[in-house]
Amino acid sequence: MGDAHNRDSAPHTENTVISVDAMGGDFGVPAVIEGMAKASRLNPEVQFIVHGDADEIDKCLKRKPDLKARVRVVATTDVVRMEDKPSSVLRGGRKTSMWATIDTVREGEAHAAVSCGNTGALMAISMIRLRKAPGVNRPAIAILWPSANPGGHNIMLDAGADIRADAQDLLKYAIMGASYARNGMNLRHPRVGLLNVGVEEHKGRAELHEAAELIATVAEVSDFEYVGFVEGSDLVSDRVDIIVTDGFTGNIALKTGEGTAKHVRNVAEAVFTRHIGAKIAALFATMSLRRLSRQIDPRRVNGGVFLGLNGTVVKSHGGADAVGIAAAIQLAIQLARQNFAEKLTSRVASGLQASKDALSTRDGNQA
Repeated sequence: MGDAHNRDSAPHTENTVISVDAMGGDFGVPAVIEGMAKASRLNPEVQFIVHGDADEIDKCLKRKPDLKARVRVVATTDVVRMEDKPSSVLRGGRKTSMWATIDTVREGEAHAAVSCGNTGALMAISMIRLRKAPGVNRPAIAILWPSANPGGHNIMLDAGADIRADAQDLLKYAIMGASYARNGMNLRHPRVGLLNVGVEEHKGRAELHEAAELIATVAEVSDFEYVGFVEGSDLVSDRVDIIVTDGFTGNIALKTGEGTAKHVRNVAEAVFTRHIGAKIAALFATMSLRRLSRQIDPRRVNGGVFLGLNGTVVKSHGGADAVGIAAAIQLAIQLARQNFAEKLTSRVASGLQASKDALSTRDGNQA
């Protein structure tokens, strides 16, 4: 376990290579290339491998010579569409840009992959090509949720990779989420909470109580603080850094949050344009409204991370523009530099061993 901790503090020093799927986003290849350009200005040493329509990619790169010098274009003939079923993509998607993007990570040519495409298909391809990390039964999607924390966000997982999760899965989510918080958000000792219908110890399903016991058992060795049960209102609070839940609950929470934020913005716009008095008030409130807009702007925290695979994959929102794509690429770069996939595997292994040791001791004492 000491060796695992030492590995967690040793980022790689070689040039970082990011594999990018140029197809599948709502705004097409131009937005992806512009996002790469924005991220590359902050990371001049990073190289890119871009997959998709070579003619269109080259056309966009002609206007960005500095970026073009750091890009290798891989031509692909097919695209995974948003309406495609994961099962059909697995059967016939080997020539798609998404498949090629993941294979570049599989073959060790790139340190991380980024795609705006179909989430289900991306997870399916990633699981088939990269395989699940040792000890992981169900990978998870970790997303950033706006919160009152100093960094402005909490991490929630699973956001929809798998609708099921038993106690052991939730334990692994907690360990993986804590590793992501350290490497993706620079939180040295993150706080983990288990989403429930209330914070009282007697509430919730049996598997949640079992998971709570397991998570509390491994907290110290896995270098995080377990705060206990949290509820829906804590998603935006500063009580916790990581919210652990199953993919069914997490995805509903995510879609509810996105819909509510959109509704609030629409209502605010309607209120401030209703009549001349409101328009005058809006002029005085412009700066405050801009700060609020930046804080809840999903483009600036774009990027769901697939946890529990033998490789780093970042899923950008399909509707992301260049700003959002740049944020997803920046996250991929940071995780790649930290050797995140290797660290996560090490943390899961040490956490599972700690859980087994604690259960053996408990059972021995009870006997």
